[in-house]
Amino acid sequence: MTKRFDQGSWATPGVQTVQPGVHRVPLPLPNDGLHAVNVYLLEDLAEDGGLVMIDGGWAIPEARKTLEEGLAAIGRDLGDISHILVTHVHRDHYTQAVELRRLLGSRVYLGAGERRGLELLNELRGGLTCSLRILRQAGADELADHVRATYPDLYRPEDWETPDRWLDAETLRFGGSELQVIPTPGHTRGHVVFLDERRGLMFSGDHVLPRITPSIGFEAAEPGGRPLASYLDSLHLVTRYADARLLPAHGPVTDSTHTRVAELVAHHDDRLAKTLAVLGDGTHDAFTVARSLAWTRREVPFGDLNALNQMLAVNETVAHLDVLVLRGTATVSAAQGVNRYTRLR
Repeated sequence: MTKRFDQGSWATPGVQTVQPGVHRVPLPLPNDGLHAVNVYLLEDLAEDGGLVMIDGGWAIPEARKTLEEGLAAIGRDLGDISHILVTHVHRDHYTQAVELRRLLGSRVYLGAGERRGLELLNELRGGLTCSLRILRQAGADELADHVRATYPDLYRPEDWETPDRWLDAETLRFGGSELQVIPTPGHTRGHVVFLDERRGLMFSGDHVLPRITPSIGFEAAEPGGRPLASYLDSLHLVTRYADARLLPAHGPVTDSTHTRVAELVAHHDDRLAKTLAVLGDGTHDAFTVARSLAWTRREVPFGDLNALNQMLAVNETVAHLDVLVLRGTATVSAAQGVNRYTRLR
């Protein structure tokens, strides 16, 4: 019997049976504003009678305990997890998958576009280096110094081993069922979503979230990408498939992926317009623009955000400014290592 969770309780520990054989288990993210990450347990897919898990969670004791309790509630245990399909390489999705492989021998799958990001993370021995570089190019040296001093990278090489299999745009077959792998770069360069077309389910990771907009370009990546342009293209891509129930990594299950995609596209259109308006007739770095915008659904001033969220806000502002340049409504020039943007009339 399907258990119904209201919108406000999606992160409460427990098991929601989305439909027979498909279970959502929110795993805790202590001291994180997202509160929890959903992993999904799929029965009757693996040939050996095991479970296919979508996303792995963060390798912390609280998440492991909650996962074990969720498995027990459906009459299973950790040893039943045979395949773990990970939507992207962020810590709260990937690291427990690697830990469970080490413990159980489960096979871990990850999008091929994450290969270079994972290599860079291990080469740099941490994921903040690239984001700090973006802050400095945005004219936010003081914020970069503060973030570096306040948020240690907590890098552990054992968390970032390579997967058993890199995924491209393909169809995975488990027993009599199929999951389509759809590359959706933007949130990270190698993000993928999984579509169960037969059951009408979209496991969307952080690509499409029902209540918030995902951060853009927060990853170990080499310069030169246009993460927001990629993200918007990826949003349009998923609407080429039949509409499906949205099973996100953060937030409750909702009825329509397409409806939420339309809302996200409208949100970014609005942010692009506001970003262009802030440029006005002047030439500004991204840090200046970010401080002139309001943030979150509550329209919070930039100065009221903590340092980590200020970093994410600057990253997002850079992403929007780069799309304005790509669309020919602004130009960018560099001086003394800082990029400055000017609106074109």
